[in-house]
Amino acid sequence: MNILCAGAAQGLVKALQGVFLELTGAKVEGRFGAVGAMKEALIAGEPCDVMIVTEAMVSSLQSDGRLVPGSEAALGRVRTGLAVRAGDPLPAIATPDDLKAALLAAGSIYLPDTQRSTAGIHFASMLVELGIAEAVASRLRAFPNGATAMRELAAERRAGAIGCTQITEIKYTPGVELVGSLPEGFELATTYSAAVGASARQPDLARRFVELIAGPRSRCLREQGGFEFTASVPSVGRLSG
Repeated sequence: MNILCAGAAQGLVKALQGVFLELTGAKVEGRFGAVGAMKEALIAGEPCDVMIVTEAMVSSLQSDGRLVPGSEAALGRVRTGLAVRAGDPLPAIATPDDLKAALLAAGSIYLPDTQRSTAGIHFASMLVELGIAEAVASRLRAFPNGATAMRELAAERRAGAIGCTQITEIKYTPGVELVGSLPEGFELATTYSAAVGASARQPDLARRFVELIAGPRSRCLREQGGFEFTASVPSVGRLSG
């Protein structure tokens, strides 16, 4: 079974691959990356039984007939945050001024694609609003997705590096430590959803995977990984069949 998945949910999918194999005998093959790259892959015709991207993108792709209407289920809400290498001092980021100072002091800044990823797009606009985009431009280290950016941050040998991506990607990456979510005025909380692909080769298995990853069985795992739940983000959305 083939999955196109936003980087924010990569750790969760990998944690559930073995569970799904045991439950169904089906192996999950995932492609992970920025939400924009996943949309491009779907439109290009890459095999997709299940897609996991932002709630807004799921809705748009359902309207376009590329995902099955009514098959969606919300995984939860994910905040964007900052990270440092494990063991490095945690900079203050409680206010916009703190955040600005921390970024100006960083020797290098690791982040996902600023054109196609949710966190990267937001971070780039935040630098402009803070008035430091030019000052830190030479220190930006952009990668195709947040998971890769965090792995590279973990491998950074010099102290003083910082990274920004979805909190789930930070929590699932060994060697980095979460500093916290972005401060008031620059917060970003994104709801991610799973849905069945309109051209799914295994639609029944796809629905079972959506139920697993967005249902009560994986709720604790999602919460530990950085997903949040509110009254408007239920554990399981509408499922048919």
